[in-house]
Amino acid sequence: MRAEWEECPRDDVMPQYAGIYVSMNPKGKIAMSRITYEMFGSPEAVLLLFDRTNRRIGLQPTRKAMRNAYPVLVSGRCGQKKIHAFRLIRQYSIDLPATVKFPDAEIDDDGILRLDLRTATIPQRVKNHWKNQKKEVQ
Repeated sequence: MRAEWEECPRDDVMPQYAGIYVSMNPKGKIAMSRITYEMFGSPEAVLLLFDRTNRRIGLQPTRKAMRNAYPVLVSGRCGQKKIHAFRLIRQYSIDLPATVKFPDAEIDDDGILRLDLRTATIPQRVKNHWKNQKKEVQ
């Protein structure tokens, strides 16, 4: 019997951690992977946008000198970036039960990183944490 081999492409598929990864905790800290930051254009600051109707958060790249610009901070050895967005949580009454990740985060044609709160999920790692076992985070 003759084998019919097919070559598996390498560059077309992103590895597990090379896609867009963004999370947000109840204190308003938005964390993104280094790859997401680079795909986003490596901005020094962002404007925080909120769509009340669709319950979406938008991050628009900008310069630090712009009004209402939130700086993007380096966090950790792996190049993770953070944005302190506590004002966003309070201003728009966003209530998060625990740290959530945005599985369908995307960068639109206008360069805005969209984070949909309706589809945000609590990662299993957060649910299994010993502090959250007592709270029974769902």
